[in-house]
This record gives sequence, structure tokens and C-alpha cells, in this order.
Amino acid sequence: MNRWIRVVWPALAIVAVAVALSGTVDRISAAEATGALKRALVTFAVARGINGAISVAQGTELAIEPAGVGVVLSVGQILDPINDLIERFSAIMLIATSSIGLQNLLLRITSTPGFDVALGAAAVWVLVASTVTVARQSAPWARRALLAAIFARFAVPLLVIGSNLVFATFLESEQAAALQALEGVRADIEEINRDSERLPAPDETLLQRFDNLLDQTLDRFDVETALTRLQERVSAASEHVVSLIVIFVLQTVLLPLGFIWLFIELLKTAGLRLAGR
Repeated sequence: MNRWIRVVWPALAIVAVAVALSGTVDRISAAEATGALKRALVTFAVARGINGAISVAQGTELAIEPAGVGVVLSVGQILDPINDLIERFSAIMLIATSSIGLQNLLLRITSTPGFDVALGAAAVWVLVASTVTVARQSAPWARRALLAAIFARFAVPLLVIGSNLVFATFLESEQAAALQALEGVRADIEEINRDSERLPAPDETLLQRFDNLLDQTLDRFDVETALTRLQERVSAASEHVVSLIVIFVLQTVLLPLGFIWLFIELLKTAGLRLAGR
């Protein structure tokens, strides 16, 4: 058993150093983190776009109410339930984007030569403690140092890879559908905002104002259809917003913490088994 332990620990040290120097884990994790950051920024932009469109719809209420159609008042009533939810969602997306940005920063830090040097030093210590008789008393400390160096070097890249693997497997399609639904809501709001910007100019003649009023009356049916579609989409949008909140909290907070805990437990279990306990 002791001979087996003296073989496995040096092998683990060599493999860890080889993986670190190859940079494969770093490249994969960096690509995954960049993709996650882009998705978060796109989602955050959509949320802010909806918030801006809602602000425009509510801000022009008094300006066009004298037109007699009363469309903007209806838009404001429809959008009130989702307005607060979108604002909270924007705040959550800002936190999620900051979390992903922090992961990118930690990836750059842990891939610096200093961490490779620390891992290499721990690996050399393990090799010496496993082969030189006078140094075998320091073997337990050398092994602990190696496990600590492995954790410091690979914890962040592996949690990024693991979190994005779970996202790609279970959450990506749901996020895409929710984001598409929110894009549709924003498009509908912006379309109604454009249709609502039809105020009579001060220098219009009575005949021109009559023509404009007739046009508004004919277009009212199209606007009401758009309002009905908007109301349906807003009803479904709340569910999509909640889904996106769950997805990003899971990807940027819960999964990273879970993978860090799992990585620590694996290292502890491996250390105990390799120590022959």
C-alpha cells in the first residue's frame, strides 16, 4: 500500500503540472466565460430596452390623451404589472453580469505564471518526499500543499466549465425561448409607441385635422389588435422573466458554489484515499 501511495502521488503531481502548462483547461474555461458574459449582457440589454419602452409609453400618456383614442392609457394599465418586475430583473441581471465578470477576472488571475510556479513547487516537493528517504517525513505536508495548489489553480476554471455545461445541457433552450418572448414584448411596446405619436400640428387646418382624426379612427382597430396581442404577451412575459431570474441565479451563484463545494470534497476524499485511510 505504501509503495502504491508513493507512486500515485507523484503521478498526480505530474499530471496536474502537465494540465496546467498545456493551457487546455484555461482556453476552454475562458471561452465558456466569454460566452456566458455575452449572454448576460444581451439579456441585460433586452431588460433595459423593455424598461425604456415602458417609460416612453407611460411618459407620453398625457400628451396624446386629448386625441380621443385613449390608447396610451390602456398601454400603461397593461404594462403596470410587469414594470416593477422588469426593474427588479434588471438589477438581478446587473449582479449576474458582475458575477460572470468576476469569474473572468479570476480566470485571468489563476492562469498567471505565479500559480503554475506554486503548483510546480508543490509537485517537486511531493516528488522529493516520495523518492528521497530523508524527506519522507514531510510527505503529508507536501501532499496537502499539492492539493491546495491544485484547488487554487483549477477551482475557478472547472467551476466555469461545469456551470456552463449544465447550462448548455438543461437551460440554454429555455433561456433562448424566454429571451425571444421578451424581445417580442419590447417590439410590441415600441410599435404601439410609434402608433401613438400622432398629435395634430399647431398650424394644421380644420380639414387636415379632420383627415387625421379619420385616419386615427380607421387605425384604431389595428391598435386595439396590437393591444390585445401585447396583453397576451405581457401575461406570459412575467413567467419568462421569472424563468430568466432562476436561470441566471442558478448559473452565476448556486452552480459555482456547488461546484466549488464538490471540488473541495473530491480533493478531500482523494487525499484521504491516497493516504491509505
